[in-house]
Amino acid sequence: MGESVLREKLKLLPDSPGVYIMLDKDGAVIYVGKARVLKNRVRQYFHSSEKPAKVQAMVEQIADFSYIVTPSEVDALSLENTYIKKYKPKYNILLKDDKTYPYIKIHTKEEFPRISITRRIKKDGRYFGPFMQGINCKDIVDVCAKVYNIRTCAVAVGGKPKKPCLDYHLRRCLAPCAGLVSKEEYAERVEKTIAFLSGDYEEAERILTEKMKQFAEEEQFELALDYRNKIDMLAGLKLKRITAMPRNVDADVWAFASNGLYACISLLVTRGGIMRGSRNFPLEEGAGERSESFTSFLTQYYAAHELPHELILDGEADDGLFRDYAKSERGKNVEISRPKAGVKRELADMAAKNAREYLEKSVSAIQHKNDMTRNACERLQTLLGLKRYPRRMECYDISDISGVDKVGSMVVFTDGEAEKTEYRRFRIKTVEGANDFASLQEVLRRRLAKLGTDEEERFSRPDLVVIDGGKGQLSAIKQVFDEMGADIDLISLAKQEEEVFTVGGEEPVRIDRRDYALKTLQRIRDEAHRFAITYFRNLHSKRSLASVLEEIPGVGKRKRMALMEKFGTLSAIVGADEAALAAAEGIGPVLAKNIKRYLDTL
Repeated sequence: MGESVLREKLKLLPDSPGVYIMLDKDGAVIYVGKARVLKNRVRQYFHSSEKPAKVQAMVEQIADFSYIVTPSEVDALSLENTYIKKYKPKYNILLKDDKTYPYIKIHTKEEFPRISITRRIKKDGRYFGPFMQGINCKDIVDVCAKVYNIRTCAVAVGGKPKKPCLDYHLRRCLAPCAGLVSKEEYAERVEKTIAFLSGDYEEAERILTEKMKQFAEEEQFELALDYRNKIDMLAGLKLKRITAMPRNVDADVWAFASNGLYACISLLVTRGGIMRGSRNFPLEEGAGERSESFTSFLTQYYAAHELPHELILDGEADDGLFRDYAKSERGKNVEISRPKAGVKRELADMAAKNAREYLEKSVSAIQHKNDMTRNACERLQTLLGLKRYPRRMECYDISDISGVDKVGSMVVFTDGEAEKTEYRRFRIKTVEGANDFASLQEVLRRRLAKLGTDEEERFSRPDLVVIDGGKGQLSAIKQVFDEMGADIDLISLAKQEEEVFTVGGEEPVRIDRRDYALKTLQRIRDEAHRFAITYFRNLHSKRSLASVLEEIPGVGKRKRMALMEKFGTLSAIVGADEAALAAAEGIGPVLAKNIKRYLDTL
């Protein structure tokens, strides 16, 4: 788009809040931002005033822009977060490390709440966490079961009373499913569990100590040792308590450090006055204003994590906007502070020091990562003469043994990094016997059929398709591309000599084995192979499991399915004792004994 057309579009920008999207000459999204007033914010990029290097680099690549008007700036912030996750623009600060830590969840919406471990935050219960750096969630849930007897299973409560399970007999559950506890008594236990998870460890420690002594007197030394280990675990948690911090304070402490090109955001997590751990996020500096980028990052992070009651910040952010976002989108009142003194100031200083030190140590690692990812993709475009920058690469592989349990895999790399949530598996439906060419053709037909449909909204159009194989595999897939009119770059990578075959070249392209461009292709090829093999082994294991179980008298289709769902593999079933087998749906102790006797003969 020419400069004159851009100028005309700038004149049409409204005086409204919204999201703007910057596009390069290939139509790729390179930046997403939100604005209180679209007209003012977008025009700033095209003023002749001096700009930071990162902003200037982005502006030089802008060929077009679009925008979406929103009812409020809070709506714009929410929509911006959605588009950043979808497009992962080059010039936004991105939360690429989307690792989530476990939380302990009390299912408070159930009549008899249970306790479980989860990594997904929803609005359907009470969450405690995150648990980081050496704190084992399973140990804490085990304490809740042993001390307060709160249930850990998902068995439906209500209707006809059920037979109490092993947990009841081990005094780990009050058996509400069997009607052996009143709602009032159980609710009292839940309240005590919540107090314990909030940091009140004294009662739990006392009860554990009493039981440990009791088991020791009864010479049940293994049980006594288990209880002593739980007491030691609680003592370790108490050591993490911040002495001057009130116990009712749940706060995340954030700090931002930058050298102009690269940045680091550091997080300290405190819950109930206890230091739960820390994280550092190495980043490339974005093209937005510092406060805008930091606010955007916080929005990305809390889309997948619980919001605490307080954020302590050492860095610029739009406090009011984020408070409104938290209230509107998460239904939570969040206090944002920048303390000047006291223990909270000490925590903010600690986070700032972490960010600065991590940035100093990680600059070379970030540069190396860029060489292995985005820079490598740019090299591939040049070396292979690709029509467009291979931002989204998809690689395909087939796995089978003698034509049995044929499966295909699709792995996705965005800007040279694995995008595991986009991976897909295919069971081959139409190909008989071992025919990798035909199997690849089936997989690509099914994939390309989604382009131009509603499915393309969920699975973006690839810029480059990589096939694991040589010239033959490439030719087979080229037929499918021609047949379906796919205007997408296509190459194959032959493993033996690591030669790259392109559609337009007679001879393979040989890339230096030390070149990051080749290493990127090798990584995506090896990942596709690993993903296909894993899927194949799972299918093959379940098929073998089914064939063995079919031979056991009394184990019909439904009971085989119950065993498969509970244990997953034959080795797990073979290694299970009778009690574990009996716990599977529909099995029971008598059939479990027969199954165990049969499997012991294998």
